[in-house]
Amino acid sequence: MSQVRGTLYTVSAPSGAGKTSLVEALVAVDKLLRVSVSHTTRDKRPGEEDGVNYHFVDQAAFKEMIKAGDFLEYATVFGNSYGTSKQWVNEQLELGFDVILEIDWQGAQIAHSWLAEEQDKPGVGIFILPPSLAELRSRLTERGQDEQQIITERMNAALDEINHFEQADYIVINNDFDVALDDLTAIFRSNRLNFKTQQDYYSALVSELMAK
Repeated sequence: MSQVRGTLYTVSAPSGAGKTSLVEALVAVDKLLRVSVSHTTRDKRPGEEDGVNYHFVDQAAFKEMIKAGDFLEYATVFGNSYGTSKQWVNEQLELGFDVILEIDWQGAQIAHSWLAEEQDKPGVGIFILPPSLAELRSRLTERGQDEQQIITERMNAALDEINHFEQADYIVINNDFDVALDDLTAIFRSNRLNFKTQQDYYSALVSELMAK
């Protein structure tokens, strides 16, 4: 099997849809996947580790990274800044890994535009939806991590995020976790089996089979 550049996947969802849990479960069983660890200026939450959940930096360091052009994309959400390392993503793709960006719809747009302008392989957009708004509100409330004002802000932001789900290539409804995980797994598997990818992976075999 020849070395083939990996595919960049953006996974978007309203807060509380279960995106992070699904991605973590997927990566645990798929050794060809890497998840981008964002840089952020927000405070570390209990149980989080620097370099694992996020790269935690202060505002000054974040601004220096923007000035240096280090980010593929960056944004400010609820007063905290988040950015994706362009160098890390490129390195992983070159090594043949598929890379997941857990990102909002605006970041996904920027990432896919970057691919179109600077890369020779298109990305894949995935959007995860909750089964209902009532369930989404319940999940946000049951977290127990945020004050009511923050929950209201997140709910309003979630409604805005949902309005952009049509920009994705694939939609996964997270009603039953195991079913949603199976659906997500099927997306990655099917994309690796498409004609162009298989042709790239097995170029020697294709040449042999086509030889006259």
